[in-house]
Amino acid sequence: MSIGEMLAATVPMARTLNLEFLETTPEKAVVALPDQGEYHNHVGGPHAGAMFTLGETASGTVVLAAFGEQLARAVPLAVSAEIAYKKLAMGVVTATAVLGRPAAEVVAELDAGGRPEFPVMIEIRRGDGAVTGEMTVVWTLRPNG
Repeated sequence: MSIGEMLAATVPMARTLNLEFLETTPEKAVVALPDQGEYHNHVGGPHAGAMFTLGETASGTVVLAAFGEQLARAVPLAVSAEIAYKKLAMGVVTATAVLGRPAAEVVAELDAGGRPEFPVMIEIRRGDGAVTGEMTVVWTLRPNG
């Protein structure tokens, strides 16, 4: 099962919004929000909450890709999130999430007994390539037990 399939199966909101997982690597994830009228705002584009969910899901996708091998000993949790809406979003929007710290550095901190925190930066773009939103989600790997 791919990470996108796993998220769609275990995270009801990702399934509800019909998010499409286009690319997943330990360094980057790309997730798309289809153009769906039931999730539009008052100007006909995707609702801000749907765009937030898209960005947060993209960030979680790259976190799982980068740290999936750590799940037996730590659980990834979002600590905080910030979003800026830059331009009007219309149609399909795509979120690209990238890790803000090298995964090896985060794992080394976990190995040393710490609870590492690390940012994931996300750009949300509409079909013409314009950036409609920028987001940062800070994640942690909380050791089990």
